[in-house]
Amino acid sequence: MFIVSTFENLKEHVLGWQFVFSPIYLLSSALIAFVIWRLRGNRSGFLAYLLPRDVYKHPSTLVDLKILLFNLVFLSTGVFSVFFIAPLVASEVLSTLNGFAHEPVSEETTLLRGILVAALLFLTQDFCRFLNHFLHHKNKILWPFHAVHHSAEVLSPITFMRAHPVYYALQRFLISVIVGFIQGLVLFIFVRQIDLWVIFAGTIAFQMYILLGAHLRHSHIHISYGRIIEHILISPAQHQVHHSSDPKHFDKNFGEIFAIWDWMFGTLYIADGDEKLVFGIADKNGKLLEQQHSTLREALVRPFVDSSLALRESIFKKQSTSNTKSTNLNDSE
Repeated sequence: MFIVSTFENLKEHVLGWQFVFSPIYLLSSALIAFVIWRLRGNRSGFLAYLLPRDVYKHPSTLVDLKILLFNLVFLSTGVFSVFFIAPLVASEVLSTLNGFAHEPVSEETTLLRGILVAALLFLTQDFCRFLNHFLHHKNKILWPFHAVHHSAEVLSPITFMRAHPVYYALQRFLISVIVGFIQGLVLFIFVRQIDLWVIFAGTIAFQMYILLGAHLRHSHIHISYGRIIEHILISPAQHQVHHSSDPKHFDKNFGEIFAIWDWMFGTLYIADGDEKLVFGIADKNGKLLEQQHSTLREALVRPFVDSSLALRESIFKKQSTSNTKSTNLNDSE
C-alpha cells in the first residue's frame, strides 16, 4: 500500500503542472534563453549555448541529478506532510482571537481585500524562504545541510533541487508556522471568511515566477534586471553571485523572489556588470575546498556527521564559557 501510494504521488509530482521541472517551465526558460542568445549575437549555435558540455557533462551535474531523483521519491512518500501544519496553526490563532471578540464582523470581503490578503500571504511565504536560507548560512549546525547545495561546482536548472531533505523540512516547517499564523490573523480581521482563491494565490504566483525564468538562476546565463529593480527582485545574476566562491560574495542575496529582505538585512549585493564567477565552497580567502559531496551517499550522510560535530563544538564552548565564569566568580569571592 505504501509503495503504491508513493508511486502514485511520484507520478502526480512529475506529471502535475506544479512540478518545477514540468515541460512548460523548462520550455519557457529555454525561450527566454533563446531571446538572450539572439540579442547578444552569440557565435555558437543555440543548443551549444543552452546546453554547454562543460556544464552538463560535469560530475557535479550528475550528483545534482541523483539528489533530484532521491528528493522526488522522498517527497512522494508523504514524510514532509508532518511539517505542513499551517491549517492547524491558522485554526488555533483564529479560534483564540474569536474568543476575545465580542461581536462577529458582518462586512463582506471585497475583491480588493482579497488581493491585499493574497499579497500579504505571498510576501510572508517568500520571507520564510529568505529566513530559512539565512539561518542555514549563519548557523554552523544547520550549514552542513545547505552546504550540499553550495557544493555544486557548475550551475544548471537541476541544481534547483540539489538540496538536503533536512533543508526542505525546516523550510516547510517555518512556512507552515509563520504563514499559518498570518492566515489565522487575516481570517479574523477580514470578516473571518476568505475565498479559496486567496489561500492558493501564493502557490499560483510562485508557479508564475518559475514560468518567467526562475530556472535561469541556476545556469551559466547572466541576466541582470538593473540596479533599481534588483533592489526589489532577485535576478538570476544575483543568485549566481550567491553561489560564488569569491569572499566578497559570501552571505549575499539570500532572497528567493524579492530582494527587499536582503536590502533590509544588509545582505544585498548588486554586481557592476557581468562578473566572472567560480562556483563551489571556499575558505575565507576564496580558495576552493575539496569536494565533499561527490556521491549521493556523501551528500545525504556527511551533513549529519558535520552537523553533529558542530553541535558538540557549540556545547563544549558553552560549557567552557560557563566554567570560566564560575571560576572568575569564585576568584572574586
